[in-house]
Amino acid sequence: MTTVYVTAPPDAAEGLARTLVEEGLAACVNRIDCRSTFRWDGSVVDETEVALFIKTVPERYGDVEDRVEELHPYEVPCIERFEAADAFGPFAEWIAESVE
Repeated sequence: MTTVYVTAPPDAAEGLARTLVEEGLAACVNRIDCRSTFRWDGSVVDETEVALFIKTVPERYGDVEDRVEELHPYEVPCIERFEAADAFGPFAEWIAESVE
């Protein structure tokens, strides 16, 4: 099981999540409202964002990354990959069965 962490502006997060699940790239996507502070173009920026936790399988990570990059409104989106070494067995099986 692979979890992909992505941050997005609120107006883009729902569409990203829905598209990834509808296209079979993710079994589910959790969306959590957050505030992000980061440096961009030489300035410190404080923005409202949504953190997306995308549940997929290792074999589809490249497709998820490509699709997020294609749909994401940021020039440089945050896309990070986490491998689940110890996931609850039935949950990991559901993820594998749900991703096409």
